[in-house]
Amino acid sequence: MRRAKWVRWGQVLGLFAIALSLTLIACNSIAPPTDPIPTAAPASPAPIPEPTASAQPPAPQVSIERLMGHMEALNHERFTEDDRRRTRDYASEVLQAEGWVISEQTFDTGVNLVAQRPDADPSAEKILVAAHYDSVRGSPGADDNASGVAAALEVASILGNRPTNRTLQIVLFDQEEAQLVGSSAYVEEARNLENVAGVVVLEMLGYACYTEGCQQQPAGLSIATPSKVGDFLAVVGDTEHRPLLEAFERTDANLPTTLTLPVPAKGLLSPMLLLSDHTPFWFKNVGAVMVTDTAFLRNPHYHRSSDTPDTFDRDFFQGVTQIVANATSGLLAGQTPLLTPRP
Repeated sequence: MRRAKWVRWGQVLGLFAIALSLTLIACNSIAPPTDPIPTAAPASPAPIPEPTASAQPPAPQVSIERLMGHMEALNHERFTEDDRRRTRDYASEVLQAEGWVISEQTFDTGVNLVAQRPDADPSAEKILVAAHYDSVRGSPGADDNASGVAAALEVASILGNRPTNRTLQIVLFDQEEAQLVGSSAYVEEARNLENVAGVVVLEMLGYACYTEGCQQQPAGLSIATPSKVGDFLAVVGDTEHRPLLEAFERTDANLPTTLTLPVPAKGLLSPMLLLSDHTPFWFKNVGAVMVTDTAFLRNPHYHRSSDTPDTFDRDFFQGVTQIVANATSGLLAGQTPLLTPRP
């Protein structure tokens, strides 16, 4: 996840956000600017149909051994071209061993890795599970974002061979740390967005903290968190695709608590919520959620050499990956539109 690059953008958007917020307030589209993000899901004007997840068997149990095996293999800096190629080679080997067909999308400064099933119906809707695989210089990036890559590989392993109404595609983005270059290049190819029903972006999943005050609040936002510590999973989505968020609300009581956050106005009023690879999809009007442990709002090792797998809470990491697998399984089984119903 990239933070510094948004400082100047946030300043540029400031005047626009004020004007936009006044307009939206007049239209009663969002809450006043003192609380632009709702702390709880607003009452829906019309019931959203339940996905057909009940027709799909529950997702298999994720394996913490496989997850940590991936973390060990990815426990190195992924900044240089050679380092990133090494990461792609590892991910390709894992996916091909599970029967996935690998392709690469090259752009000026990097390569995105795309995996699909050989028997995928090209006319079927797709659910993308995505994560960026690069890191900043000087950091092994265990949480940011080897954790997302490991979780994506695990989802591919346990859900790849299941017959579903929608097809699963795995995308590993390059150059997220260089201003979302890889995901931006991906959405600019129109064919990549054909039949995409929704996108699940995995952004830092392995860190939890249990001391009161260890979980920070995003500046300028009023968000009611489930607890006073950093033991929950956050899922951020646009208000136009509420069913994507709701797929993460139906979770097992034995798994970590999930906070779902619907964001109006494509996040333009809250630039802090535009720091990952879901953003280019939002700006193309494609439904996407960012799944995260809240990154630098919780993890003191963010973008440091100390961001290593030994800082992980293994139970938390396994639990949130299970949440991702369960939600993805439901989305793949569903057939109802993932757009928010109109009144």
